[in-house]
Amino acid sequence: MVAAARGGDCNQAMDGEGDPRTAPLQQARYWKQVYSEILAMEEKVMERIQELMAKQSAQARREVELTNVPVVAAQAERFRRRLGFWARRVSELE
Repeated sequence: MVAAARGGDCNQAMDGEGDPRTAPLQQARYWKQVYSEILAMEEKVMERIQELMAKQSAQARREVELTNVPVVAAQAERFRRRLGFWARRVSELE
């Protein structure tokens, strides 16, 4: 439950991340890359879930839609937003 709540909180920074508003360029580039990597992974996870769901019974598919999909979607949105913060900071500093 804690992981699900953390994963869906778009304002939740990663440990050691710091504040995008005050970060120097090197730090901003680092976190932009980290969030890019994680977002790409989450998108692949969602694609794989969709592939697997296509082979499931209607009942199983519905349960996955109600449980797994919202968690992965929330995590992806969190990482997408955090990536946006860092991308804007990189643009400001370049």
